[in-house]
Amino acid sequence: MALWRDAQRRLFHRLLTNARMHNAQEACHTIQQIQLAGVRWHSNKPLDAVYSGPAAASPKRVTLRTLREKYKRGEPISMVTAYDYPSAVHVDEAGIDMLLVGDSVAMVVHGHDTTLPITMDEMLSHCKAAARGAQRAFLVGDMPFGSVEVGPEHAVRSAIRMMKEGGMDGVKIEGGFTSRARSVAAVVEAGVAVMGHVGLTPQSISVLGGFRPAAQSASEALRVIREAKALEAAGCFAIVLECVPALVAAAVTRELGIPTIGIGAGGGTSGQVLVYHDLLGMMQHPHHAKVTPKFCKQYSSVGAVIQEALTAYHADVVGGHFPSEAFSPYKIAREEAQQLLRDLEREGLQDAAEAVAGLTPQD
Repeated sequence: MALWRDAQRRLFHRLLTNARMHNAQEACHTIQQIQLAGVRWHSNKPLDAVYSGPAAASPKRVTLRTLREKYKRGEPISMVTAYDYPSAVHVDEAGIDMLLVGDSVAMVVHGHDTTLPITMDEMLSHCKAAARGAQRAFLVGDMPFGSVEVGPEHAVRSAIRMMKEGGMDGVKIEGGFTSRARSVAAVVEAGVAVMGHVGLTPQSISVLGGFRPAAQSASEALRVIREAKALEAAGCFAIVLECVPALVAAAVTRELGIPTIGIGAGGGTSGQVLVYHDLLGMMQHPHHAKVTPKFCKQYSSVGAVIQEALTAYHADVVGGHFPSEAFSPYKIAREEAQQLLRDLEREGLQDAAEAVAGLTPQD
């Protein structure tokens, strides 16, 4: 570890030296070396050296600046909810702008019926895994139920853990009512980027009485718009709109000056988010089927392929077809096998000796 830290210090010294000499090209090359060495640049870490000059190329990490520029240009923002290293790698390689490590992991991965049981420690484990897999996407960690409800100070402590331990670039906080907006403002003031979430808020299932679409009356729609505006005023960099009519989502999007990310909210938002397992058709189990939302488009049937492969594997094992010779690559020299056979016979291990004799090539 000490050697690794020393190597990092030397690389950063080179970077700063090149920057001071206005050698932008060499400075950028040094940045690439650091990235290849496994250092993940967070959005809250400056990507450009202070004195690098205007010619310095901007790395391809997605930051808040990247998202703001896309929003200003009217370019749709893509976001996927994923929970572990391999899925984060896939999301990253697909060029997705943002990766949300969502508390929906409670239902999709842990098998719960709601998002409420997932703990902060469990969320942090998933965040760490996703952060190791995604080197370019902007990472957002979902603040689980119980991590912000006590008050602003509690929310700040939880958000700091999500950033420091989870390796996230920002956090997502559900709800836009007055006390929640105060907590959001406190977290933003503490230096953490916050994504808001209004409409259907799964953490409020206890008072909602189930997973129900939101804003289906004029009064509810007005409430959603007001909550979104309150979250913007509190400092949110974006707002998730879940399960609201398209016209309500469009109204919110037009009213705000920050991006809106829709999930079951029509095409009038600034971007879209879907769950990795849902859009891939990952699972066919009845539990997953009952929590897969109606609004999700399945871009593949990966679950059917997985089931077919596992069934074929089981049949091969039961039928004695796996492993075949082709999948038994490790060999022992004939002389060593014969020596082993003599040793086993000398020690009276006849069953083992018979097994070795049956598989040892004869002269």
